[in-house]
Amino acid sequence: MPFYYQIRETNAQGKRTLRGLKRLRAQLSAEIPNRNLNDTLVLATWNIREFDSPAYGRRSEEAIQYIAEIISRFDLIAIQEVRGNLDAIERLRYRLGSWWDYIVSDVTAGRRGNDERMAFLYDTRKIHFGRVAGELVLPPVKGSDGEMVPVNQVARTPFMCGFSCGWSRFILATVHVLYGDSSANSAERVEEIRQIAAFIRERSEDPGAWTENFVLLGDFNIFKPSDATMQALLDNRFLIPEQLQSLPSNAVGNKFYDQIAFTEHGRFDFTGRAGVFDFYQSVYRPEDEADYAEPMGKRYHIRSNGEPRTERGKKQYYRTFWRTHEMSDHLPMWVEIAANYSEEYLAEKMARAGID
Repeated sequence: MPFYYQIRETNAQGKRTLRGLKRLRAQLSAEIPNRNLNDTLVLATWNIREFDSPAYGRRSEEAIQYIAEIISRFDLIAIQEVRGNLDAIERLRYRLGSWWDYIVSDVTAGRRGNDERMAFLYDTRKIHFGRVAGELVLPPVKGSDGEMVPVNQVARTPFMCGFSCGWSRFILATVHVLYGDSSANSAERVEEIRQIAAFIRERSEDPGAWTENFVLLGDFNIFKPSDATMQALLDNRFLIPEQLQSLPSNAVGNKFYDQIAFTEHGRFDFTGRAGVFDFYQSVYRPEDEADYAEPMGKRYHIRSNGEPRTERGKKQYYRTFWRTHEMSDHLPMWVEIAANYSEEYLAEKMARAGID
């Protein structure tokens, strides 16, 4: 569990944080399975909005405490939108404890890179870094003249790392796919997903690969499961746990942006438990709006053009803007996977030895 000594119970924020943590912990215990040392892996992905962007300021201690509480329920989590400055993820690790560690990618250069890093955050008591890491670089293709020519690279470079947990080892590839235009099937977005999925699938089929178990996870900006964006993933023979296929992952609850997909030939035994965790049921709830009037400051009352906000405008500012920069506009998605194959291994040994 995270540390709580940063909470000041004598001020309004501290008291609010304590009440929020009590609700949040109860919801987490009800919805997410207890972690155990030997038998399972609880894997998650979460796009934490602008974590932390200078444009929107440093997250409050309250928000960091809630984010740490949520992440502490997972063994290993891929995080998107970590900024070039690592202060936010360092604050997070400090509250989680010294046994937590992280690996981050470099910042993708250029406007489309948006000063973003990809990160994996994990509990070292259970998860071990396999010393395999790299950023996805698409290979050249054969041109019309037969010569190999470079291709446009992915806007925000995917990050791949190998890990082991119990009897399993696997490579995670985390992505934040280009949004492109606002249509459900933006051609640029569809093509980027197709290129990434094809690359990961081919890599997983390489006989010399570190493992055949590859997981592609993160923010794909998929609007709904029937879109061509999702089909680009499925066409490359990735499997998405049934429990996740009909779950929206944005805070509004109408988009399927985030996904956790597995190579079909890898060994992944799902326990049947998976989901999306809606923390807004416990913290930064609609009914808490008045409690944050002071932290929201002047912009809660006055629009950027100087006009006062209506009550409806205030409500919209709180729900869709301010609180999503404290927590996120995405919800964490998770799945539980078996990690202990000792019984099967012993059974195979005994069968070869002719032992009943």
